[in-house]
Order: sequence, then structure tokens, then C-alpha cells
Amino acid sequence: MLERVAGLGPASRSAIAPFHVMDVLAAAAERQRTHGDLISLGAGQPSSPAPAPVRAAAAAALDSSVLGYTEQFGIPALRAAIAGHYRRRYDLDVSAEDVVVTTGSSGGFLLAFLAAFDPGDRVAIGRPGYPAYRNILGALGCEIVDLPCGPDTRFQPTVEMLDSLPEPVRGVVVASPANPTGTVLAPAELAALARWCAAHDAWLISDEIYHGITFGQPVDCAWRTSRDAIVINSFSKYWCMTGWRLGWMLLPARLRTAVGALTGNFTICPPAVAQLAGVAAFEPASYAEADGQVERYRVNRDVLLHGLPKLGIDRLAPADGGFYVYADVSHLTDDSMAFSRRLLAETGVAVAPGIDFDVVHGNRFIRMCYAGATDDLHAALARLGDWLPAQRGA
Repeated sequence: MLERVAGLGPASRSAIAPFHVMDVLAAAAERQRTHGDLISLGAGQPSSPAPAPVRAAAAAALDSSVLGYTEQFGIPALRAAIAGHYRRRYDLDVSAEDVVVTTGSSGGFLLAFLAAFDPGDRVAIGRPGYPAYRNILGALGCEIVDLPCGPDTRFQPTVEMLDSLPEPVRGVVVASPANPTGTVLAPAELAALARWCAAHDAWLISDEIYHGITFGQPVDCAWRTSRDAIVINSFSKYWCMTGWRLGWMLLPARLRTAVGALTGNFTICPPAVAQLAGVAAFEPASYAEADGQVERYRVNRDVLLHGLPKLGIDRLAPADGGFYVYADVSHLTDDSMAFSRRLLAETGVAVAPGIDFDVVHGNRFIRMCYAGATDDLHAALARLGDWLPAQRGA
């Protein structure tokens, strides 16, 4: 039997920031258990199940399939269905060979970053942004180059920011619609960023997992401009399939061998039952059901955009898509984590602290998810209205 060796501990690469919203979610679950009055605006996920055809396909797969390992890049039927989605929704010619099915978008980011970047490579990301970009890249030994984004650029990076960098970067990560802000890159802006990356020998990683959830703002796929871009998408948001752990990449041909070796060793393949069910996500009935959810999000978004300013929370990022409102609450707090904890403890309303999304100014922001029931949003605003006056006087 091996003896414990003094000094053993976690590797330095694991010394990344936690995802603080997970602490909020744990506290929210405890609040629901003890009080039964939780209104959760914290978790960034739909509150509805997957479309009915997807659930039916999953049930059929459980009854009739062995559910063994699949091809490492995903089953052919699903890769073909995803390629068809780009022809149908974007009028883009994408082949099944261009598609790599992944274990959620998170698996896609890990594969993309590992295949594209070496330790020490400089990678530019917008701030605020999804914390996993920063944390995965940091764990892989990459250098993060912040692109501070605010109201003047609608919380999105620009070519001008990239031009002003003092040193070259090996990659640029963009998201449209973005988490936590919900802002969208106009197609011309995305195309300009893709051209900049092509001209500067930098990989563009385009996070498009909230595509399908937009409110009047046009969006486009990065592959319209550059087939050297790495596009990440997912079934989680638009199709309400977060727990199914199913996503995909549009992958440049030059990275296929590397990604094949990586995914074959890391996960072997994405979950078989999710893949078999995912084919049904591209049926007309599934699109119709998902689009119906988007219309509900539009109503919910408007509830918050109209209600929050009446409570004095009026500095809001443009909520073009996704299902988030990102709010500046610096007139109420300079500690968004403590603010979120008090709000939950004293009202039962859970929100996400901005420190997850912005390591510099996130202490002044909160994110509210409006993917739940419309009645819950009205109730949350009422509780906030009763609670906020005491915070202003604190």
C-alpha cells in the first residue's frame, strides 16, 4: 500500500476561479427546500423540456438501441442533420464532414482550445463574457488578453480594439448573442472580426450557442466569412436541452485530425442516446416548439426591461438575444456577490453576481435570467420593489 507523500496537492493548472453562480444555485436550492418561495433568475438555462419529437426519439432509442459507443465525431445522421440546419437557416453550404458533435458546447470549447492553442499563446476575449472561456484557457496555460467592452460598443469587441493591442494574439473568442449581456454582433461586425483574424493569422472561435434566440436583431454564422473560424453551437439553449450534454462544432479541415485524436482519448464519443434523440431536433415540429419558447422569452424580456427601470435599475445592456438582462447596480452595491446573497436570503429571489463574467467591474453588475415563467418575473419585480428601498438607505 502506497504511503501518502507529504506536499502532494492539486496541480497549478487547476488554480482557476470558481464559477460563483454555482454557489448561488446551491444556496437557491437550499432556500427552496427550507422556505419553498424561490424565484430563480440565476441559472442560465431554459425552464422547459426538450421538444416533444426529441423526447419521443429518446424513448424509442432507450427501447430499441444498444446505446454503445458511436463514431467519435458523432453519428452520421446527426452530423447530416446539423449540416442541413445551416443550409435551411443560414443558406450556408455545410457538409456533414465539417461537423463534429461534442459533449455539450463545453466539450467543444475544450477541444477547440486544445487543438488551436499552445501554452503561452495569447487569446483575446471580451469582458464581460462567459467565465469558462477564461478559465479553460487559463488551465491550458494560455495568456488571456482582455478586451474591455461596455455600453459604447454595446458590450461587444471591435476590430479597433484588436488593432490597438500592443502584441499579436493567436486567437479571438466572440459570442453573439453573448452571455451575460444578451448583445448581438451585427453580421457586418462579425465578418470584420473574421477578416481581421484571417489577416493576422489568428483563430476565431465564434460562440453561437444562443442562435435562434434573438428579438429582431439579425445574426449570422462566422463561416459566412471564414471557413478557418471554429464555430461552437449547442442543443442546450434554443432546443432546451442543457442536461442532454450535446453540442457541435463547425471545424476547419486542418484541425480535424487533431480534434479526432483529442476527443477519441477524452470522451470517446458524445452520449449516444442524446445523439439519437438530437436528430429529431431538426424536425419541423421541434423548430416550431423551440420558436414558441423564444416568443415567451421575448415577453419575459420586456417584463424586465420595462419593470427594472421603474425600480431605479435603468443601466441595462441591450438584451438583443439569449435570455439575460445584465444590470449595472453600482448605485446599490460594490459587491455583487454579497448583494446576490442578501437578495436571496431576504426575498427568495436568486440572481447571478457579475463577478463571474467580469473580473474587473463585475462587482457592480448582476445577471438576471428570464427563461422561467412570466408570472415569476412579475413576482420577482414586486419583491425587488419592496426590498430595494432599504438597500439604498444602507
